[in-house]
Amino acid sequence: MPGLMRIFKRRKNNVIPGFGLSMGITLTMLSLVVLIPLASVLLILSDYTFAQFWQVITDPKTISTYRVSLGCAAIAALINVVFGVLLAWVLTRYKFPGRRILDSLIELPFALPTAVAGIALTTLYSDKGWIGSLFEKIGVKISYTTVGITIALIFIGIPFVVRSIQPVLESLDAGYEEAASILGASKARIFFRVVFPEILPAAMTGFALALARGIGEYGSVVFIAGNIPYETQITPLIIMNFLEQFNYPAATSIALVMIVFSFVVLFGINILQSKVNKVARGS
Repeated sequence: MPGLMRIFKRRKNNVIPGFGLSMGITLTMLSLVVLIPLASVLLILSDYTFAQFWQVITDPKTISTYRVSLGCAAIAALINVVFGVLLAWVLTRYKFPGRRILDSLIELPFALPTAVAGIALTTLYSDKGWIGSLFEKIGVKISYTTVGITIALIFIGIPFVVRSIQPVLESLDAGYEEAASILGASKARIFFRVVFPEILPAAMTGFALALARGIGEYGSVVFIAGNIPYETQITPLIIMNFLEQFNYPAATSIALVMIVFSFVVLFGINILQSKVNKVARGS
């Protein structure tokens, strides 16, 4: 009888029915999709000495690709946060003809093949393209520069920010804004003191997703980058070059560096986001 009572209490404490089965399925899928592929990365490097590994990842040419990929991805993610907030605000707060079409177009970079996006952007922003030719007249070159890479990363990253912020704005009670307006607060003050604290965690999530996507982006960037060593060569491209040479350990070494960096960035932003949520709940 006491044994039955213990089993009953244990089952009663489980908030989700079937927790053991659910956890088992989750861990299995996580292993198949994430853990095993990551373990294979380490397996490929098993025949590599640390000296060889260090020589590959610290090569000046490789370091320059880190600078290009990480720098352009960070700038693009910051720009996406600004314009993502504006787009999400317009889509949730205003009714206008074509709003549904604009809302659907936000997700176009998700559906469009990245190679097609890269070719289209290169055509538009080349010296003879519709947009690039206008900037060429004033001496500004876009294609085959870091500016072009940043534009491509903005294109593929903007949906992450908009779709992270939009649900928060839709669920935000407009009564708080109306109360602040009645008390005499300006629109700018209402946004920064009432709305912005609510959407900040979502904006940080969108920033992290856009940054992570930009770091590893290849298809939409490779054409507009131009593959100029020490100037516009991106890290995914140098990884592909090693793969084409069948130098799998070297390609895997650089890929491991990018994996570690992406994980550190996402982990750091998650911790920061958790602290922001605690502060918001405490206030």
